[in-house]
Amino acid sequence: MLPGYLAPRYIGPVSLTEPAFFILTALVDAPRHGYGIVGEVAELSQGRVRLKIGTLYGVLDRLVGDGLVELDREEVRQGRLRRYYRLTDAGGRRLAVEAERQAANARVAAERLRSFRPATLGGTA
Repeated sequence: MLPGYLAPRYIGPVSLTEPAFFILTALVDAPRHGYGIVGEVAELSQGRVRLKIGTLYGVLDRLVGDGLVELDREEVRQGRLRRYYRLTDAGGRRLAVEAERQAANARVAAERLRSFRPATLGGTA
């Protein structure tokens, strides 16, 4: 390490990505299989987050690895295996922390925006 250099300290969990945030949120009320999660995330995000299956399973793998989500059950439907995932207690706590962090950020921005006066059209920024 360089003299006088202080390594950054870890001060809390890293922010969840938007897909991870909505996947955890989708699992709050019930276990869901992949396509159920995709649909619920689209609904919760009002269409802003549209997960592709490859992205979904990549995020789910990370969430399972972090202990935030776990396999609930597997069942065969129409000859295909469906895996259902559920939120763990740790996942619920992590989602609550992230929701509060986002709410706090929104409050700070809203407070600042109260005094913001955008330049008129054709004006300078």
